[in-house]
Amino acid sequence: MNLTIREALLTFRRAPLLSALSVTTIAFSLFVVGLFGLVAVNLQDALRGVAERVEIVAYLLPGTPIETITLAGKDIEAFPEVQSATYVSEDSALARARGELVEFRDVLQELERNPLPASIELKLKPRFRDAQHVNEVADRLRGFGFVDDVRFGRDWVEKLDRLRQVAAAVGLVVGAAFAVVAIIIIGTTIRMAVLQRSREIAIMRLVGATDGFIRRPFLLQGAIKGMLGGLVANRDCRFRYSHWLIWKRRVGGKTSETSVRRNT
Repeated sequence: MNLTIREALLTFRRAPLLSALSVTTIAFSLFVVGLFGLVAVNLQDALRGVAERVEIVAYLLPGTPIETITLAGKDIEAFPEVQSATYVSEDSALARARGELVEFRDVLQELERNPLPASIELKLKPRFRDAQHVNEVADRLRGFGFVDDVRFGRDWVEKLDRLRQVAAAVGLVVGAAFAVVAIIIIGTTIRMAVLQRSREIAIMRLVGATDGFIRRPFLLQGAIKGMLGGLVANRDCRFRYSHWLIWKRRVGGKTSETSVRRNT
């Protein structure tokens, strides 16, 4: 065992340039795969953030008693797909419109009668934020007699579903391609190291060395190079990811400042 370790370490001293090239190649291959993984994870997070905006709004008929709305709200919250159901009165809807529609604030202030209806806003659980479940919940809401209309942005939800499917398919194909390319590159690099010592291997066979005795130093050498390349790739991926997080916070901070200035 000591001889195997010594032979594996001596390879780095005998061919430092080739060893450095092997470690660099492995690190680059793993870095590309890791970078793609980070992109895929952040894309999924972005899609989940967009999916959080999926909501169903049931507009109520004028004059619906609050007792009826309260009882129906409990029934709606009992739906397995529903995460929360919030009642928004006519006055609350008008106050929200005045706060969000700044350019129409003066017009809304001069209204003699509130034209906005009361509504029930539904948030769905994460696993039910797709077009099929949204349509099913909307159909159930239309069954309530006091519900005048149900809106949830059908086209937008269907586009979100298609985007999820495309992202999953592209991620699977591209990820598999990157993985195959990385395996080929790493395998070629190890093969170059074996070919570089082909004469030495032939001499060892002539003196009666077994295949296991010849193979063990190369396996250990490949493991060491792979570990070093993995450490370098991990460091680079963490460095890139930390810089991306800093950029994301800066962009988010600027966006929030802009929205605050517009509202004021």
